Amino acid sequence: MDHPKMDYAPTSVPATVLKILCCQCGVLMEPNPANMCVSCLRIHVDITQDIPKQGILQFCRNCERYLQPPFEWISCALESKELLGLCLRKLKALNKVKLVDAGFIWTEPHSKRIKVKLTVHGEVMSGMTLQQVFVVEFTVANQMCDDCHRSEAQDYWRALVQVRQKSDNKKTFYYLEQLMLKHKAHKNTLSIKPESNGLDFFYSTESQARKLVDFMTAVLPCRYQHSKKLLSHDIHSNTYNYKFTYSMEIVPVMKDSIVCLSKKVSQQLGGISPLCIVYRVTNSIKLIDPSTAQLAEVSSSAYWRDSFQSVFKSKQLTEYTVMDIEPIMEKDRVQFPGQGQLSYKHMLADVWVVRSCDLGLTTDSIHCRSHLGHVLKPMDTVLGYAIADSNANDSNFDKLPKSSLPDVILIKKNYPDRARHRRRTWKLKRMTTDTEMNMESDHNDMDEFMDDLEEDKDLRQNINIYKNPDVGIESAAEDDDDNDGAPRISLEEMMEDLCVYEDDVMEVYE
Repeated sequence: MDHPKMDYAPTSVPATVLKILCCQCGVLMEPNPANMCVSCLRIHVDITQDIPKQGILQFCRNCERYLQPPFEWISCALESKELLGLCLRKLKALNKVKLVDAGFIWTEPHSKRIKVKLTVHGEVMSGMTLQQVFVVEFTVANQMCDDCHRSEAQDYWRALVQVRQKSDNKKTFYYLEQLMLKHKAHKNTLSIKPESNGLDFFYSTESQARKLVDFMTAVLPCRYQHSKKLLSHDIHSNTYNYKFTYSMEIVPVMKDSIVCLSKKVSQQLGGISPLCIVYRVTNSIKLIDPSTAQLAEVSSSAYWRDSFQSVFKSKQLTEYTVMDIEPIMEKDRVQFPGQGQLSYKHMLADVWVVRSCDLGLTTDSIHCRSHLGHVLKPMDTVLGYAIADSNANDSNFDKLPKSSLPDVILIKKNYPDRARHRRRTWKLKRMTTDTEMNMESDHNDMDEFMDDLEEDKDLRQNINIYKNPDVGIESAAEDDDDNDGAPRISLEEMMEDLCVYEDDVMEVYE
C-alpha cells in the first residue's frame, strides 16, 4: 500500500546563550575576557586613575582673565566654551581615554570653585570598553597678570603717543576726544596726561600705541615721527628691550579760521581765492571761498607737502549788525573754466554791515560779499573778521594786492539771545585722568565746540550725544519750543546714557 508523501518544514531551534558566573560576586552574566560583571569591573578597574580630579586656575581680578600656560592670559566667561577648553587643557593624561561628553556643574560664582563633569570611554582587559563618569574640581587662585603689574607700577610704560597741535584753540582736541570715546580707541590706555599743547597717551605695548596712531591718522590730518630708546639688552638670548615714542602733530588750522593759500595751492584747488574760510576739519581740511561759494578739500598729505597757517583765528572775531542784504542770482555768479566745485547749500549775497559797538554812532556801513545769504536778514548779528583793520603776519598774505582784499569776511551768524552757559538738554562724555583737563581757561573753547555741534548737523553725526538726566523731558520740550532762532539738538538725536566700560573714568560735561 502506497502512502502519500508529506512535506515537513524545518523548525528553527533557539540558540542557547551560554552564561557564566562572575568571578567576584557570582552573579550570572554573559562571558567576557575579564570574567567579571560590569559592576565589579567598575569597582576593580579605574580608567581615570591617571587623570587628576583637582586642579588650579590662575585668575587676574583686575582684568578678569585666566592664565593659559605658559604665558598667555585669555578672557573667559563663566560656563563658556573657552573656559571649558581651558579646564580640559589643564588635565594631563586625558588623551589616554576617549572623551565623550563634558560640561559644567553649577557652583556659586563667588565660591572660587569650578566643577567639570566628564564622560570618557576606555579600553580594559583584552579589548573591553568601559564608560566612566567623574567630576574634576578646579580651584580659582588669584594671580595678577604681567599687564596689570605694569599698569599698577608707577610710570611704567612701553610706548608713548604724544599728540600736539601748535594752536591756542582746543576745539580740535575736543573733537578727537569724542571720536575716541565713540570708537573706544582709548580702552587699552594705561594713563592719559594733559600737556600744554596736547595730550600724552601711555601704553604697555607698541602694537597698542600703533593702533592709536593709525586711528588718528584716519580721522584727522596729522603726521608723526617715530623713535625708540634702548633700555636693556640680553647678549645670551639676543633680546632687546625698548621704549617707543610716537610724536603726532595735528594741523594747526581749525574751524572758522581764515587761511591764506599760496598761488600754487590756489591753482591746484581749482582757482579758488587765496583767502578762504576753514569750513570743517575732519579727516581732511574743507575750505570755502566766501566771495564765490567755491569749495575745496585739502588732504593730509597735500597739506604737509605745502602747508599753510591760520591768518585769522576765532578769538579775533568781531560782532557786526546786518543793515541790508541783497542776494546774488545764480546767473550773476562768477564762473570760469576749470573752476572747482561750487556749494549750492550756501547762497551768495552782498551784505552791508556795521560794527555792533558802533551801531547808532555812525551811518557808514561796510560792504562785503558773503556765502551766508541763506541765513542772514537785516538786523541780524553776525561774527566776522575785520581784514582791513588787522595786521597779519603771513608771507602769503603779504603778497596779496591790498586793493583786492575785502574789508570784512563774515564767518557765521551770531545768536545773542542764546546764553553761552545756559543749561543744555544734552551732554558729552569726557576722558579725565587729571583735573588740568577741566581748567577754567578751557571752558570757552568747550562752549564754542558745543555751539559748533548745535549749528553743524554733519559734524555731530560722528559724535555720541547723550540725554541730560538732570534736565527733565518737560524742560527739554519747552527748550525745543523756544523760538529764539538759536539752533538746537533734537531729542531724536540724543542717546541714553549707558556706561559700557565700568573701568573707564569718565566725566560728564554739560
